[in-house]
Amino acid sequence: MRKLILVFIIGVVALSTTAQEYLPTETDLNQFLNSKLYVVLETNPIAEYNFKIQDAVKKTWTLTDYEFISYKQFEEMYNDPNKSFLMMTQVIFQNDKTKVRYNFLHIFIGKEGLDSFEELPDIASIPLSYKEVDEEFWVYKMESLVRFLQTHIQNMKENPDMIKKNIFQYYNENTKDIKQKTLYLVKDEVAPNINTESKIKKIYPYKVKFVTRNEIEEAITNRDENVVYLHKVGPLGTRLRARCYKIIIGAKDANFYYFNYHWVEKGKNFDGILDKDFKKLTKKK
Repeated sequence: MRKLILVFIIGVVALSTTAQEYLPTETDLNQFLNSKLYVVLETNPIAEYNFKIQDAVKKTWTLTDYEFISYKQFEEMYNDPNKSFLMMTQVIFQNDKTKVRYNFLHIFIGKEGLDSFEELPDIASIPLSYKEVDEEFWVYKMESLVRFLQTHIQNMKENPDMIKKNIFQYYNENTKDIKQKTLYLVKDEVAPNINTESKIKKIYPYKVKFVTRNEIEEAITNRDENVVYLHKVGPLGTRLRARCYKIIIGAKDANFYYFNYHWVEKGKNFDGILDKDFKKLTKKK
């Protein structure tokens, strides 16, 4: 991943920091697997994120022991190498003139001797949304995204060579055949020129179903092995020019089946999956 500027915002607490591009080492992974995971909650007690992340970790997390903590507690703990942290951060891509802030879900390991958390080693991360986008458009996928981070760490441990590669390219090249699955889509995340099953089948002649966000959450909860779904990270009209990330994730295995992005500009390119994505999926072996 490119160099990032991390802006940690937990509730009303905002701290800006510059993070160097970092790839975890085998030592980092071993340290993580021998640590206790501390899940950092937002300071807003009624944030939906807090409920969903706690539920997701309780249902999913098996790699290490865990505990839920406040941001204030995190500030007192991050120098401890026996501790690791799962938390939502805000990310700005360095040298990105748009200065867009994204919500990311990150896992860090503690490190002693730091004056601040700026240099905490990053073990794994995944984009959640644009900062301005309401929780309702992404928080329902939290269980699946936590599962992805756990599986990703296990994959890195079992296959150290993947740490040296572009992670998204690795998953694009090594996942199972998506054509054997039913692709769940929310209609408002599909370009208007292909927003019906009949239109999609002219390009992508495999199983597609338009569903609600609740139905995606049910497939994730039920770990439906026959379903993959679109995790779209886009501006939803909050910006005139921005990236739209398109990730297809397995409801059961939480693996990536597809990753790509395009630029959304006023009057150009829809904020969602495009016909060109379906063409790529059709060619995918």
